[in-house]
Amino acid sequence: MSVSIFSGHICNIYFMRLLYLSLIALAITTTALASPQSEAAQQLFHDRKDAEAKVAFGELAKREARNADAQFYLGRLAMRAKEFDAAVTHFEKAISLDGNRAAYHLELAGAYGAKVGSAGLLGKASLASKSRKALENAVALEPNNVDARSGLVQFYSQAPSMMGGGMDKAHAQADVILQLNPARGRTTKAALFAREKKYDEAFALFAIVLQEAPDDYNALYQTGRLAAESGVNLDVGLAALQRCLAMEPPAGAPGHAAAHWRVGNIHEKLGDKSAARAAYEASLARDAKFAQAIASLKKLN
Repeated sequence: MSVSIFSGHICNIYFMRLLYLSLIALAITTTALASPQSEAAQQLFHDRKDAEAKVAFGELAKREARNADAQFYLGRLAMRAKEFDAAVTHFEKAISLDGNRAAYHLELAGAYGAKVGSAGLLGKASLASKSRKALENAVALEPNNVDARSGLVQFYSQAPSMMGGGMDKAHAQADVILQLNPARGRTTKAALFAREKKYDEAFALFAIVLQEAPDDYNALYQTGRLAAESGVNLDVGLAALQRCLAMEPPAGAPGHAAAHWRVGNIHEKLGDKSAARAAYEASLARDAKFAQAIASLKKLN
């Protein structure tokens, strides 16, 4: 797989991960809104009454022109509605009013990323640069912000050096994450090793994570994914994915459709086409539109 940030596929993978990071981080972010109107609007947001919340925050923004939190929540509502241009406008406005909130910069990075699918070649490069700067701003404001550093790992590991990328920079960020959150740092380092095809190092780190937390769904899934993609430790990967299928996927993690698909990948590598076909069909039973399983099943047939 090409590592060029100008590749549409690579861009989409990077920005999907980045968007996931920003949304997961901000899903647990709360803002101290003083007025009863603000508190009511925030409650509507958390209750996912988006239409009412948009009206409430819009009225608040009109009454209080310098209310950065109102712009921030309007941006989050726009992200939910997939109105990415509007989201960028609101997040940039929030930062212009209060540039000292790492959460604002992290969400702005995700908003830039969400726009990449509709951008042209030069647009992708511009969005990547803006996304990197937003992540770096978040880290500068909150050096212990693991989500922002994880976003930088994704950027640095996939962007070419001419755009500020580099595996050395990615590993440097991962090393900091390792100090801040050992379990997450090991998973991050393992993913980098996998990208470099250093499979033994990657499997070893995932094994440490699972030794400490045997039910870590993400580590289990990534172990299976690594086996499926590398062709190494197939039995270990298959067992990990089967454990995933016995668990409830956490928010934002690859679901059971993805896990079944990876099981099929491993069975293909083991030469068991019948088991692979059954796994792909199980994937599609979970998600009839799961493109990877559709393609794999078509190729298998």
